[in-house]
Amino acid sequence: MKILERDIPPRACWALEQAGIHPLLARLYAARGVQNKEELDDGLAHLLPPQTLKGAQEAAQLLADAITADLSLCVVADYDCDGATACAVALRGLRALGATRVDYLVPDRVIDGYGLTAPIAERVKAMGADVLITVDNGIASMEGVARARELGLQVLITDHHLPAADTPNAQVIVNPNQLGCDFASKSMAGVGVMFYVLLALRAELRRRGAYTDRPQPKLDDLLPLVALGTVADVVKLDENNRRLVAQGLKRIRAGAMPAGVEALFRAAVRDARKATTFDFGFALGPRINAAGRLSDMTVGIECLVTDDSGRADELAKLLDSINRERRDIEGGMREQAFTIAETLFEEGQAAPSAISVFDPDFHEGVVGIVASRIKDKLHRPTFVFAASAAPGREHELKGSGRSIPGFHLRDALDLVAKRHPGVLLKFGGHAMAAGCSIAREHFETFSQALAQVADEWLDAATLTRRLDTDGPLAREYRRADVVDTLHREVWGQGFAPPTFSEELEVVSQRLVGEKHLALKLKHQGDAVDGIWFGHTEPLPKRVKLAFRLDADEWQGVRRVRFLVEGAEL
Repeated sequence: MKILERDIPPRACWALEQAGIHPLLARLYAARGVQNKEELDDGLAHLLPPQTLKGAQEAAQLLADAITADLSLCVVADYDCDGATACAVALRGLRALGATRVDYLVPDRVIDGYGLTAPIAERVKAMGADVLITVDNGIASMEGVARARELGLQVLITDHHLPAADTPNAQVIVNPNQLGCDFASKSMAGVGVMFYVLLALRAELRRRGAYTDRPQPKLDDLLPLVALGTVADVVKLDENNRRLVAQGLKRIRAGAMPAGVEALFRAAVRDARKATTFDFGFALGPRINAAGRLSDMTVGIECLVTDDSGRADELAKLLDSINRERRDIEGGMREQAFTIAETLFEEGQAAPSAISVFDPDFHEGVVGIVASRIKDKLHRPTFVFAASAAPGREHELKGSGRSIPGFHLRDALDLVAKRHPGVLLKFGGHAMAAGCSIAREHFETFSQALAQVADEWLDAATLTRRLDTDGPLAREYRRADVVDTLHREVWGQGFAPPTFSEELEVVSQRLVGEKHLALKLKHQGDAVDGIWFGHTEPLPKRVKLAFRLDADEWQGVRRVRFLVEGAEL
C-alpha cells in the first residue's frame, strides 16, 4: 500500500479560515475542493432549483392531472436502500400532495431481476393502476415500458442510472444523466430524483391554486429518508447532495424523523441525537438492504412508510434479524471466496489483474458484498458468481462485480461481450460496480476474458493500492471535542471522511477477538490507543499508519483513539 497526502490549496484554506471555519475543517475542506464558505451553506434555499432538472416539470403536470382525476398510481421500486427510501418518499409525498390512490410494487431479486420488466408491468395493470411510476430504475427498461404502454398505463420514469443510446418510450423521463439535462448535480441518488419531482409537483399544484385556502404540505419532512438513501447508495456527495444529507441529519438529530427511521436507530443501537453519515452507510442502510438481498424489500419499505411506532419497531427488529442472517451467510461465503481466490496465484506472487470466483453454494443476494470484500483485500477488479435461483434458470450464473480506480467495469464487460459473443447473457452497471449473467459452462471463458482486459488496461501503478490521507494530525487536535466536530460533518463518497497519516511508534500490539489488532501507539510523544479492525498481521516497531479519529468512553472518561485504515510496509 502507498499512503499519500492530499494537496491543500493554501489560498482556499486561508479564505475558509478567514470566514470563520475551524482551522482543521478549513484544511480538510480545502483539500476536498471547497473554495469558499458559501459552498458549505446547507440551507434549503441553496438547493438547485427543480426547474433545471429535465422532465421534472412535465412529471409534475402528469402527476397533478392524475391527482385531479383521482387516478390510481403505482410506484415500482428497486430492492436496495436507495430504491426503498425513494419508494417511501414517493408514497409519503404523493399522499401529502393529495393523491388518494397510491400503491407500490417491489420486484423480487431472484424471480424478477432488476428493473421494470414486461411481467411487472402486467402485475401493475392487474392491481388496477392508471399511472406507473418507477423510482431508482426504469431508464434501461425498454420492454417493460413498451408493455406498460400497450396496456394503457401512463409511465413516468424517475431514475439516476446512466442511460444507453436509446431510452424507453415513457410519457416522461426524469434523470439528471439523460441527454440534454442541464441539472448541475449528476450524482443525485434515485431518492433525490423523486424528491425533486415532488418539489416540482407541489409548485405545479400551487400554480393551479390548490393551496389558496389551505397551507401547502411540507416536504422537508421527507429529508431524513432522502439523506439515508443518498448515503447508502454511495453516490458522490457533491455540493447539492451534501445539502440534502445535512438537512436530513439535522432533522434526525432534532428527533424529527419517520417512525421507521427512529426504530432502525434503536435496532442498530445507535443514538439518533448524534446521527452521522456513518450510521446511514454502516448501520441503517445495511439493515434495509438485507431485506432485498435475502427476503422481500416490502419489509423495508413498510418500515419506512408506517407512522405506527410499535409496528415500526416490529419491522426494524425483523430487518435486524435478516441482517444478522445476511452477515452469517456473507461470513461463510467470504472465507470460501478468499480460499478460491488464493488458489489463483501462488504464495508470494501478485494476484491476477482481475479475479472471478464461483461456488455452487454461494447465495446470489450476497455476491456483491463478497466481491467488494475481495476487491478491498486484494485490490483487484473482482466478480463473484452464484447459481441463479430463478425457476428455469438453474444453468445460469448471476455475478456481481466491484472495481478499483482506473478500471471501468461496465466498459470492460462491454469489451468482453464484443470479443466473446454469447458469453454474456446480459450485463450493466457503472465504472466501480456492475452485474452480469452467464451460462455456467462459460465461467472459465468469462474469467479469462476479464483478466485479459485487466492485463491490457492496468499497470503496476494502478494495481498498487493507494490511500489518500490528510497528512499528520497536529497534537492540539487530538481531543474528544474535535472528534465530535468531525463526526457532525457530512462525509462520504467523493467527500472522503478525514484520514490522517504519519510515522508512529508501536509500543505494544495484541489480537482481540482473534481478528482485530489492538495497539498502543506513541503519537508525538504521547500514548494513544489504536485498533485495526479485521487485521491480524503484526506491525513493525515504527510504521507509517493511516488512521481516522474516534473517541471511546471508559468509566465516564472519553479518550481519543486511532482507527487504523492502512499501513505502508
